Amino acid sequence: MKQVVNVIKIGGNIIDNDAALTQFLSDFATLDELKILVHGGGKLATRLAEQLGVPVQMHDGRRITDSETLKIATMVYAGWINKTIVAKLQHLNCNAIGLSGADTNVIPAERRSSVSIDFGFVGDIQSEKINFSFLNMLLQQQICPVFCGITHDKQGNLLNSNADTIASSLAANLSSKYDTRLTFCFEKNGVLFNPDDDHSAIPKITPTTYAALKANGVITAGMIPKIDNAFKAIDAGVTEVIIKHAKNLLNDFGTKIKNI
Repeated sequence: MKQVVNVIKIGGNIIDNDAALTQFLSDFATLDELKILVHGGGKLATRLAEQLGVPVQMHDGRRITDSETLKIATMVYAGWINKTIVAKLQHLNCNAIGLSGADTNVIPAERRSSVSIDFGFVGDIQSEKINFSFLNMLLQQQICPVFCGITHDKQGNLLNSNADTIASSLAANLSSKYDTRLTFCFEKNGVLFNPDDDHSAIPKITPTTYAALKANGVITAGMIPKIDNAFKAIDAGVTEVIIKHAKNLLNDFGTKIKNI
């Protein structure tokens, strides 16, 4: 029987809320299975960019990253947020290590093509080149990797990558050896049918229902890449994908992503 690995991604709105983050990390630390944490941090990066007078540009829920924005993203994601989370996990007796994709070449990426939209220093993950042996070594030593959204191109350049994609790619990469379960945690109870009603979480989304929900404008913007990544993970062999509120980490309440 394969060992279970939980790959869990936490969103920026939870990171911004000290009480919510503390509760989430407390729950995360109690998980008995092997685990990996991937974090975003877009809200803090946006606030800092505004304070520094750096324009924030988005396209379909994805950040456009020029050279100044990349500096801010690196400072926020790989610096303050990453190391704060690691310190809090150590306090909770969860032995963790904070990483970017550049460390040990664990998550290589390539700069996104600018044929249609120039996303700047945005990196698309090279999933097949993820350093499985390094991840496996950490997991077998009961060390919890904590990843930010910064990757690299092996040409000496840092890149800003979507944290949902990182989580999905890590889960997929580990699925050949482990029973991998992917969870996206944020500030809502799941994918909502009505964004103004937190009790309207959709219990299950399949490719058919997903297409209809997008066509009807129920699923838009940043939720689209999240669900796209969820389906990619399922297709790659990940056992389970669920989108839920961070407070529900230890229960099954949320939106499950299914192939059928």
